[in-house]
Amino acid sequence: MPFYSKIKDKRTAEGLLRLKQGLAEAKIPKRTVSESVLLATWNIREFGKSKMGLRTDEPLYYIAEIINSFDLVAVQEVRSDLRLLNKLMGILGGWWKVVHTDVTLGTRGHDERLTFLYDSRKLSFGGLAGEIVIPPVEENRKTLYPSNQLYRTPFLVGFKAGWFRFTICVTHIVYGKSTRNDPNRVEEIRALADLLAGLAKDKDAWAKNMILLGDFNIFKPGDKTMEQLLNAGFVIPKKLQTLPSNVYEDVEKGKHYDQIAFISPQMEDKLELCKAGVFNYYNYVYRMEDEGGYGDTMGQKYKDREAAERSKYYKNWRTFQMSDHLPMWIELGIDDSESYLKNKINWL
Repeated sequence: MPFYSKIKDKRTAEGLLRLKQGLAEAKIPKRTVSESVLLATWNIREFGKSKMGLRTDEPLYYIAEIINSFDLVAVQEVRSDLRLLNKLMGILGGWWKVVHTDVTLGTRGHDERLTFLYDSRKLSFGGLAGEIVIPPVEENRKTLYPSNQLYRTPFLVGFKAGWFRFTICVTHIVYGKSTRNDPNRVEEIRALADLLAGLAKDKDAWAKNMILLGDFNIFKPGDKTMEQLLNAGFVIPKKLQTLPSNVYEDVEKGKHYDQIAFISPQMEDKLELCKAGVFNYYNYVYRMEDEGGYGDTMGQKYKDREAAERSKYYKNWRTFQMSDHLPMWIELGIDDSESYLKNKINWL
C-alpha cells in the first residue's frame, strides 16, 4: 500500500477512505502473485509544471492509491519537471519503479515524456527499451525519403511477469483538429500500428506478445482512427471499445480517447474473457459537493467569478489536480502452467 505517514490534513485521509471504497466497488480484481497481471493506461493531465501550476500534495495521494491498484501503469503527459513524479514515487514506495523517455523536443512535443510505473515485486524489466522511430520509405533497399515522425515519440519496453513476456508500447497520438478523423491523427496511428505489428511478427522479436496502449484521441469506436489499429492486426477487447475514458462517461459526450490493444498469440482466445474497465475517481474525490472546501486552494481567480461561473471553473481546475482522463485497465491471466504440463505430456 502507499505510504500515508506524511498526510497532514483530514480531508486527504477522508478522500482516501472514499477512494478505497470506490476502487472496491469498481470490482477491480485483487492483485495476485502469479495468476494474473493488471495493466492500466492513464493520461494524467500536464503532470508536472502546468498552466495551473504544480499540483498540491493531496491529489498525489489519490493518484498513488489508484496506481497501486494495478501492477503496471502507462502514464502520458508527464512533463520535463519531475518533482511531482519523484514525490509520487516516494508515496508509492521503493518497490515501485519507473522508466520514462526524455521529453520530445520542439513545440510539437508539448514538453511531454512517456512513462511506465511498475511494481517490481510482480514485474521485472526485461532489458529492452527504446523510443519508436518510423523508418524511411525505401524501394529496392534504397531510401526514397524520410518518414514523418510522430509528434510525441512512442516508448517501447520489454517486461516479464512470471512466464509471461511481453513488449508494451505507450503512445500519445496527436489531437490536431477537433474532428473525429483528423488526417494527421489517422496517419500517426496507422504508421505506429503497422510498424509494431511488423515487429511482433519478426522471428527475432523479444516477445511474441505485443501490447499497444495510451491516448489515441479516438472519438468513437467506428472511426478511421480505430480502424488503423484493427487493420494492422491488433485486437481490442469489445468491452474496452464500449468504455469512454474522458471525464464524460455517457455515450453521447464520452470520447474513447484511451485504448489497450493486443497482438498476442498466447492470449487470443482469452482476451474477450478478460476483466476490464475504466475508473471514475470523481465519484469519490474532488466531487461537485466538495467545491466549497477548495475555494481558498483555487484562489482569487475562483473567488472573483460570479457564483454561476464558479462551478464551471472548479470542474476545470480539478482536472489539473487529478486529470481529464480516466484510467483504463485490463486483467490478463498469465498462469499457463496447467496447459503447459498437458502439452508436455504429449511431447514426452
